[in-house]
Amino acid sequence: MGQGKSNASNGSSAGVMVGGAMMVPNKDIVDNAVMSSDHTTLVAAVKAAGLVETLKGAGPFTVFAPANSAFDKLPAGTVNTLVMPENKATLTKILTYHVVAGRLTAKDLKNGQTLTTVQGETLTVVKKGNSLMLRDAKGGMSTVTIPNVISSNGVTHVIDTVLMPAK
Repeated sequence: MGQGKSNASNGSSAGVMVGGAMMVPNKDIVDNAVMSSDHTTLVAAVKAAGLVETLKGAGPFTVFAPANSAFDKLPAGTVNTLVMPENKATLTKILTYHVVAGRLTAKDLKNGQTLTTVQGETLTVVKKGNSLMLRDAKGGMSTVTIPNVISSNGVTHVIDTVLMPAK
């Protein structure tokens, strides 16, 4: 699963390297994410959607955080269009579809489990061998590349594909 190994795979308090920076449990989800060079697109989108204060809140939250490479898989121009002020509602729907209430580590996620997102629709957990994946409402699949990035207000799992709600 790449550089995300360390003691984090069991949800311990050790930090995890993500995007060239150490993600540590005493920082909140946003403060950890802004340190990652692999999440600049996600951070910009969270700011554009006005979700910074929410994700800095008490939580706890489980965030499935698309890496920059995940946003790069979207059709050309999609991200630039989504961060425009007139598309804030659509951007917010997509981003909140990546957030689940509660602190769910990889060991808490079971094959076939349905997760209700903050956006209101569901994600389905798919486990195959050592792989942890999520199926979105449109049938798209995303693989967790770095699990269990523990923050003060939740846990983040880095994913390789942007998840899309049905609506």
